[in-house]
Amino acid sequence: MCRGFWVPRPIRLLLAFFTACLLPLMGLSTAALSASPGGAPPALGRNTYVSLESQPFHGQLLDLKQQWTDAPLNQVVGDSPRATLLNFYVVMAQVSRDIARIEAKAAVTPGLVWSSAVRSELELIDSYFAEAVKALDVSEIPQSIRADFADEYALKLKVILDYVFTHSRKPFEIPDVAGMKALNEARVRPSASWTIPGTSITLTDEGSHEGRDHGYIFSAATVAQIPSLYEEIKDQVASSASASGLLTPAIYAAFSLRPGHILPPKWYLNIPQGFRRNVLESHLWDQTLFQIVVGLLALAVFAVVQFRLVLALLGTYRMTERAASKQLTPMQIWQVDNIAWHRVLLAGIALPIIRLVELLLDHYVNVTGLPLQVLMYLLYTLYFCWAGLFSFFLMEALGRSLAEWITILRGRRNPLQLSRVSNLVMPVCRVLGAIFGVSLMYRLLILLGLPGSTVLAFSAVPGLAIGLGASKLLGNLFAGLSIQTDRPLRVGEFCRIGSNLGYVTKIGLRSLELQTHESRITIPNSIVDEETIVNYSLRSDKSPDLVLHVFELHLPLPGTLTPDQLQDLLHYSRTFLADELPGLTNAQVFIDQMAQDEDLLLRCCGQIQAPNWTDYLTLRESVLLRLRQLLDQVIRSRMVIGVAYNTSPEQLQRIPALIAGLFDHEPLAAFRACRLLAISDFSYDFTYDYRSSQPTYAAFKDEVARLNRALLALFATEGIEIPYPTQAEVQIDA
Repeated sequence: MCRGFWVPRPIRLLLAFFTACLLPLMGLSTAALSASPGGAPPALGRNTYVSLESQPFHGQLLDLKQQWTDAPLNQVVGDSPRATLLNFYVVMAQVSRDIARIEAKAAVTPGLVWSSAVRSELELIDSYFAEAVKALDVSEIPQSIRADFADEYALKLKVILDYVFTHSRKPFEIPDVAGMKALNEARVRPSASWTIPGTSITLTDEGSHEGRDHGYIFSAATVAQIPSLYEEIKDQVASSASASGLLTPAIYAAFSLRPGHILPPKWYLNIPQGFRRNVLESHLWDQTLFQIVVGLLALAVFAVVQFRLVLALLGTYRMTERAASKQLTPMQIWQVDNIAWHRVLLAGIALPIIRLVELLLDHYVNVTGLPLQVLMYLLYTLYFCWAGLFSFFLMEALGRSLAEWITILRGRRNPLQLSRVSNLVMPVCRVLGAIFGVSLMYRLLILLGLPGSTVLAFSAVPGLAIGLGASKLLGNLFAGLSIQTDRPLRVGEFCRIGSNLGYVTKIGLRSLELQTHESRITIPNSIVDEETIVNYSLRSDKSPDLVLHVFELHLPLPGTLTPDQLQDLLHYSRTFLADELPGLTNAQVFIDQMAQDEDLLLRCCGQIQAPNWTDYLTLRESVLLRLRQLLDQVIRSRMVIGVAYNTSPEQLQRIPALIAGLFDHEPLAAFRACRLLAISDFSYDFTYDYRSSQPTYAAFKDEVARLNRALLALFATEGIEIPYPTQAEVQIDA
């Protein structure tokens, strides 16, 4: 039975007749034309063909048939064209007879599966068949479909040989070792090859191939022509017969129209024969209805599973984005590697699923021909894409877990140390994963049949790209290694690189990431290596993982401050930074002078533990605000009060004592002095100073308000007048 669209038998016979008439004119078939001495097309009369039993090698075929029946442990490839060709022909016929014999048992034995005895016998038949396939040079077939198409080509070649052996116009000899030697002596150019007369079927001995010793095999050119030769003669061998049972015209149809490899499942053979042939084995596009339906169902389920796996894989990246958008707790940081292992699991699940679908379609449904080639290319592409992702995800997950174990073994289980180790381990693991993935892609190209030279050309493209950009890439790479070795800065430290100030969040092989107040900056390692690095972070002697950052703040001071006020400001600032601000250690406060002019600065320095910009800015803001309050407090702690010129000398003498008495009711205010320091245009000006110990700025202002009210009441009681400013206008008449 041929494969393709179903055509009624009368039409097929008519087409076969016209084809036979046109073949000599078109020169389409070399195998179907018998040799003639003058090279003219032979007559088409059926009686002029030499039968298989009349061929000179028929007796040897019968001897080999008996030998393979009595002692099956032998090899098909022989040391001459005769040995290989006849062995192949006999073994393929033996396989066909054994399969037909086992199929005949299906109707008379119970059960839906083959017994263990039948399976053992089938293993022996498979070994015959595998040995026969070795006689074909399939090196030109892509590796992804080589094993499947080698089986198909062996079956088709047996049908072609049936046609050649039964449609020869005259008997022909197949040379043995001595015959090949004599043939080469008569040739102008001796060669280890022989072609069946009138055909393009050639056997050649090209030396060892794929681990096989010397021996004659069907050439690669012959194997490449098998599909076209089979299509030309498949309709003309259906009625061939042989009393010796060596002809097997339906061997390929029996293989391709039914599920299973070589032998169909027993349950399939138990289906009524009429239903099988008229329904299940009705074919379209070179596939039967059974193969189409089951194959489409398998592909539909496979597509759904693949789609769900891709969605789950994309979901892991959404999980990573959500984790990056919020501040992780210390416990969640140590669980980030679970997402990486989740990706490894998803990619790992996809690989056996693809192999399972491949086995189902290839060996169980038994898809053949062009549909098999398309499916194999598709499945191999998917398999290697998932394998590349699996290798990359595996290296990434191993890198994250390795970073965690290194951190734990070093006895420093904290997020900062984990981040530092990850920045060193992860780039290496990702590069290795990418190398494995690229290697798998190159392997895929070879399996799909691309020549090695083409694959090398593909390899040269990224090599050329890397070569063109090698200077910058290698510069960044070596600069990154220098940074990791010298360690002028580490992840989590507060640094200034050039004009950029911020926290180091990542040190990679190519670049460094700096988290500034405005944004995250990526700086190439070569630029970092050339810039001046100011590291404000200090390694603590108590804990190797505790990082303290240098804190420095400059506050400009008004030029009107007196030395006493400056002293009070230093006192208040040192008390605040030492006692009221626990996040700052080793605090130092001092007065400095700017180089350009005589303005004074209040400098505050110390060490803080602020792992991010939020903590740093919060601390800086609190310090700056409090220093401003202390400066205002110092200014308001020096009061100037003027009294009128009509104040008596006795009252002027008593004013300092009266003002000092006001502080008896303010336990947190310490009076220092009150002096008549100025005589202004309208009053005698007394200046008094005090130092307040109020805990807050608001309490200090309330204290100032109470003292001012008490002073006004005291002066009113004592009859001391605070003058208003007056202005006299003098007019001079001209």
